[in-house]
Amino acid sequence: MKNTSAHKANSFLRFPLTWMVAGTIGIILVDVLFRLLAGDVKGISSLLLTLTASIGGILVYWLTMKHLARRSISELSRQRAGVEAGKGFLIGAIFILVSTLMIVILGGYSLQWAPAADTNLILLASIESALSAAIIEELIFRGLMFQAIRQWLGNWPALAVTSLFFGVAHLGNTGATLWSAFAITIEAGVLLGAAYLWRRNLWFAMGLHFAWNALEALLGIPVSGHPATGLFTVTVSGAPLLTGGDFGLEGSIVPVMVSLLIAIPMLIAASRNRASSAPRNKFIDE
Repeated sequence: MKNTSAHKANSFLRFPLTWMVAGTIGIILVDVLFRLLAGDVKGISSLLLTLTASIGGILVYWLTMKHLARRSISELSRQRAGVEAGKGFLIGAIFILVSTLMIVILGGYSLQWAPAADTNLILLASIESALSAAIIEELIFRGLMFQAIRQWLGNWPALAVTSLFFGVAHLGNTGATLWSAFAITIEAGVLLGAAYLWRRNLWFAMGLHFAWNALEALLGIPVSGHPATGLFTVTVSGAPLLTGGDFGLEGSIVPVMVSLLIAIPMLIAASRNRASSAPRNKFIDE
């Protein structure tokens, strides 16, 4: 009876949805705890607390995968972590700068340098908020949720479900609409999922996500509905479908289109990489 009970308990803990929920709760609790500790702390001290919270989130993820899921954690391998994060940062920067430039050319945005802006404070604030979102959200969505659904249902359902949940998770933000949730599903959910599938690690996705949020904030464009005090003053004119309205850049159709131009080649490359080393219809390591 003891062996049977132990086996049942072990099976329950190793069930994908169990460790996905447990790990997600743990990461969120760490994030909330450090946000409370930060309080009114500003500048470098606040950035260090954010970095510590991110490391804590990574530790919770590692413990969840090692002791509950009982699986390897190759997606957070330290080998080439910096290189992969750097490559992701480059892709994210290109994505945001190209999308913004296209909206400027189409007359939706007008950017002017803000001479009174405190460059150091703005830079620190942008890095801090982008770092937290990139690491915590990627650990939960492309990490725990993607890995759990992939193990349970496969790669394509994992990509679809995580993308949809990522869009829905932003519905509560300022200026959010059903359209903005759909846009986030495609431009963020699919793009970041494709990034993970292509590079097979979370560092690349984190780098892309970080560059996205940090550059958007530095430009002074709202980040998914969150107002940003940037280095530029942005004047918005035209239809919300072009400008994104109060939701910001992510609510525009332009980055949706640009993201697909980036994500589709990633998915094709991921599929080819997997096809050359494993059975068909699966394009990342099990």
